[in-house]
Amino acid sequence: MMSPTLHVPGQDQIRRAPKVLLHDHLDGGLRPGTIVDLALASGYDGLPETEPDKLCVWFREAADSGSLERYLETFAHTCAVMQTRDALVRVAAECAEDLAADGVVYAEVRYAPEQHLEAGLSLEEVVEAVNEGFREGERRARRDGHRIRMGALLTAMRHAARSLEIAELANRYRDQGVVGFDIAGAEAGFPPTRHLDAFEYLKRENNHFTIHAGEAFGLPSIWQALQWCGADRLGHGVRIIDDIEVAEDGAVKLGRLASYVRDKRIPLELCPTSNLQTGAAASYAEHPIGLLRRLHFRATVNTDNRLMSGTSMTREFEKLTETFGYTLDDMQWFTVNAMKSAFIPFDERLAMINDVIKPGYAELKSEWLFEQTATTSASSASAG
Repeated sequence: MMSPTLHVPGQDQIRRAPKVLLHDHLDGGLRPGTIVDLALASGYDGLPETEPDKLCVWFREAADSGSLERYLETFAHTCAVMQTRDALVRVAAECAEDLAADGVVYAEVRYAPEQHLEAGLSLEEVVEAVNEGFREGERRARRDGHRIRMGALLTAMRHAARSLEIAELANRYRDQGVVGFDIAGAEAGFPPTRHLDAFEYLKRENNHFTIHAGEAFGLPSIWQALQWCGADRLGHGVRIIDDIEVAEDGAVKLGRLASYVRDKRIPLELCPTSNLQTGAAASYAEHPIGLLRRLHFRATVNTDNRLMSGTSMTREFEKLTETFGYTLDDMQWFTVNAMKSAFIPFDERLAMINDVIKPGYAELKSEWLFEQTATTSASSASAG
């Protein structure tokens, strides 16, 4: 008897499957052609390449180089062309369009307003421009037959001293498209506890926040993010694997922190391709997501920086299905996890799960089942 649960989806089905994205950086997902256009319009002459295809290759090679300096340089170029209202509106609108075309139905995209002030914009003007772009991108997606809902996460840089200011900004715009707060930047030497005033403020305001933790620095970063700062989600969190022991016979033992993360259903914003670039895993097969999925952690799949990683949600799931044999049921599991963990009201999350995500996967499964039935019938008729 055929079962759609045994079906490993192909690229087309993965692309059409409804997907949810919680960890994506606006300045890490620009179209190469847009970077070239905006550089020309603004007079920025620092691009390493001015032909879009070559520029795309340069970004990917710089991100894959193993050099932190080259990796950080990639963001210097994207931020350099995102300093005006029109540029921010365009980049945000194209972000929404690109995600929707990739089958993403809900996305929380993050950016640091403090990195877009060089041409004289205020923090408020940056937020309003990005929000305008996201709304425009949603409209364009609907026009093209896609549906997506965009939420913004305002990021503070952990090496800077503006986290409380950015947290207050996120709170002011929480009913205008901003769904939460984040801190990002180098973990080593810049612990999240440096920003306790921002997190305490957000908790008093009953607001949501995620923290980049456990990507490069490990368990202490995760522990501080959760137990000192009270993070709702972990940005990456992949190093939680360091608190899990796997014996030669396959027996698994969770440490206290790993048990807490699993028991409390704390979402992990895992970004497989990006994690390979930063050295958190040596290959897709060795990425902790396989074990975390098996142990039923609240794991989610994300892109991080689509331009630098040359990736998309479809590509991330393609790699996972190729590596682990994941089925449409597994994809649905990751997607529902992400939607449960989104920073929008419970009833809206539930509606997305019941009215968009589950029906979308049910349709794909039934489509495969009918295709298999037709193939079986044709083979039987030919044999007869």
